[in-house]
Amino acid sequence: MSRRPDGLLNHNILDSDKGPQDACGVFGVWAPGEEVAKLAFYGLYALQHRGQEAAGIATSDGERILIYKDMGLVSQVFTESDLASLPGDLAIGHCRYSTTGSSTWVNAQPTLRPTKYGTLALAHNGNLTNTGDLAELVQKLEPSNGRERGATTDTEIMTALISLQNEKNVEASAIAVLPQLEGAFSLVFMDEHTLYAARDRHGVRPLVLGKLETGWVVASESAGLDIVGASFVREIEPGELVAIDESGVRSQRWATAEPKGCLFEYVYLARPDTLIAGQGIHATRVAMGVRLATESPVEADLVISVPESGTPAAIGFAKGSGIPFGIGLVKNSYVGRTFIQPSQTIRQLGIRLKLNPLREIIEGKRIVVVDDSIVRGNTQRAIVRMLREAGAREIHVRISSPPVKWPCFYGIDFATRAELIASGLEVEEIRRSIGADSLGYLSIEGLIESTQIPEKRLCSACFTGEYPIRIPADLSEGKTRLEITEVHGH
Repeated sequence: MSRRPDGLLNHNILDSDKGPQDACGVFGVWAPGEEVAKLAFYGLYALQHRGQEAAGIATSDGERILIYKDMGLVSQVFTESDLASLPGDLAIGHCRYSTTGSSTWVNAQPTLRPTKYGTLALAHNGNLTNTGDLAELVQKLEPSNGRERGATTDTEIMTALISLQNEKNVEASAIAVLPQLEGAFSLVFMDEHTLYAARDRHGVRPLVLGKLETGWVVASESAGLDIVGASFVREIEPGELVAIDESGVRSQRWATAEPKGCLFEYVYLARPDTLIAGQGIHATRVAMGVRLATESPVEADLVISVPESGTPAAIGFAKGSGIPFGIGLVKNSYVGRTFIQPSQTIRQLGIRLKLNPLREIIEGKRIVVVDDSIVRGNTQRAIVRMLREAGAREIHVRISSPPVKWPCFYGIDFATRAELIASGLEVEEIRRSIGADSLGYLSIEGLIESTQIPEKRLCSACFTGEYPIRIPADLSEGKTRLEITEVHGH
């Protein structure tokens, strides 16, 4: 069911200036007697930063699965009556940002599919790298009979593969399919009676388990547990499948763990109030800023951040440098996704719709501006221009990560390499391009040490070009983003 089956898209006022986007956020809850649809709603609300294009919730009352999904933010998609129409004891939810595959209603998640042992609903965060091979396998198992597949996502293909297995139940079918999947995936799925969670053998994307008084919760981040009052238990391990039902929680390994957690989760993607691998993200980002101040010192009067993602590192930079931290840019929290297309005049205002400088704080001062990353350079260029117009005497940009030079194939919507400003320019050339008086990045060594995670357990491909999971030819650098979309979907 959907209010907008025509696939009306959200429009972002500042699409050209948006930062890196994660593929999705996933949430699951098994809690008999609770309003599981509302718990899923609030869980997705806490994970909204991971996907803003579509949202969906599926629930089961033990006899049937109902699903509601639509385009838009979580708060736009669901009303009180929508949630009341989703009864049951277990639920899964999803908020989506399409890294590949079109942004249309039919690609919203969770996906739903009948099986010989009931119904399967599934939601996915990440990106598979062997979708083409898997699609061929689905066609062999289930000839199309002239039907066109509506959705274009790797999530749909995973759902189909599990549902087509000749096994005794969903759990056995998942164990048969999971080893065939390559790439990054954190999954929540369900049949009428059981909630499941699984993570790829590398654990690229986060997934955690929490305990309610009356049940259990799984979520992309620990912040999704906090909002529903669940206590953090542990991470779902790489290569693990967890099942939750009236018998409790059971776990089995379907692959040997080869951890390669995404380094960019620490830089930008995860909420600052989240824990990953036992590390608090806020404290990690502060440590990045302290290290950045040591690696790229500068004489200045004030440290400011690009809110909100640059704030913890800016606090760290101020701590490490002894330069006072202040608020120099004010963020409009209500600018973002809307169903109203901005006029050309409004578009030309660019970053001013999101940020505005505090002239009385900035004027006449030497300013250090701390941000988490530079992707295309458009945002930093506009910020430097605004600060100069507000009277800054000097502007020194400091970035709490290394230059982003390589695209991500594991679930982050980085631009193609040609669009990444650091892939073709040296640091001094980037400095001139954005108009700063100086520019400094955190080293890869400094970033990794700040996480306190061993380098061998991290994926740093977007910074180093060293991809821990094989990238097939149809996802190679020679392909444009459009061509990739035509071959693969998420």
